[in-house]
Amino acid sequence: MALAGGTIYPSPEAGPLRDAVIVLRGERIETVGGPVPPDARRIDCGGLSICAGFHNSHVHFFERKWAKAAEIPAAELALQLQDMLLRYGFTTVFDTGSQWENTRTIRDRIASGEVDGPAIRSTGEGLIAPGGAPSETVLAMMGVFPTALTELHDEQEAASAARRLLDAGVDAIKIFVSSPRVAPIPEPVMASAIREAHRAGKLAFAHPNHAADLLAAVRAGVDIVAHTTPSSGAWEASLIDDMRARNVAITPTLTLCQWYLRHDRNSARDRMVESAVGQLRDWARAGGEVLFGTDLGAIEYDPAPEYVLMSQAGLSFPRILEALTTAPARRFGGEARIAPGLPADLVVFEGDPEGDIRSLARVRYTVRGGRIVFSRR
Repeated sequence: MALAGGTIYPSPEAGPLRDAVIVLRGERIETVGGPVPPDARRIDCGGLSICAGFHNSHVHFFERKWAKAAEIPAAELALQLQDMLLRYGFTTVFDTGSQWENTRTIRDRIASGEVDGPAIRSTGEGLIAPGGAPSETVLAMMGVFPTALTELHDEQEAASAARRLLDAGVDAIKIFVSSPRVAPIPEPVMASAIREAHRAGKLAFAHPNHAADLLAAVRAGVDIVAHTTPSSGAWEASLIDDMRARNVAITPTLTLCQWYLRHDRNSARDRMVESAVGQLRDWARAGGEVLFGTDLGAIEYDPAPEYVLMSQAGLSFPRILEALTTAPARRFGGEARIAPGLPADLVVFEGDPEGDIRSLARVRYTVRGGRIVFSRR
């Protein structure tokens, strides 16, 4: 298959290739910039842009639609995966909190070829503070199906809980540092769980609610911070320096504020959004690593508003592309560039991302493993 005539962005560091051709053979990229082979199926990409497949490093398969995944008919499961992920170019995702056995079933059905979908990594069930689980009423309002979460009371329990998840095959662990109703998990308790993840060669995510949560999680050894903390105001320079020194990355999830405060006054919502944008701005200026993540499953699916807010935080198109591709590939493994010999995971979209960052969400084709898994005409 040959994608011909588009503008190719091979990587965040490389300049665009205009009116170029990508030839795919099997699951790999064969050539970039050459002619269309006579035996190739030609896909006209004139006027379109092409990047490596996008990563969303903060999603959840905990909506009721995913429950009892083994029983969902293949056509229905494929449509749900398309609506949430493939139609927006996401070829790889990191689920940061869901019922592990159920999410593994979704992953296995994709891997078997039964349904089209992204590559899925997962933390499985989250680790929480005692009494920190949301009520059934809150979960029902969020559209989430009930999942048993493990409370961390002490260091020994934290280590055991992490080992159980890791032995079950998760790709990382996720710690919810605090809850509005209970005291946060103490730093030594978090550190005990994180050490188990690191011993297994796996990473640890943390969900903070305040800057104090964030600082404790960073000192405990967390690798990825799953949110900004807009209620805390501007992050202190010492916190940012500490995070960078410890090689921490963040998934900003800026749209989360807009979504959950949509019923509040505009002024209150805008203050929180600007706080989150300001935290990302300061983090990016300091050279901190950003992984694109939107908390999909907890908010609406369209990522365009997140791209806009990241731009408002001062991130250029190459920096946003890095957060979507090469940064998560470096952090989690794999490749996310366009070059001969690399995996043929690609996204083809309408418009010029250097002039309109929203164009990243106007996907025409999503290609995974050399196959078109989403097409919009």
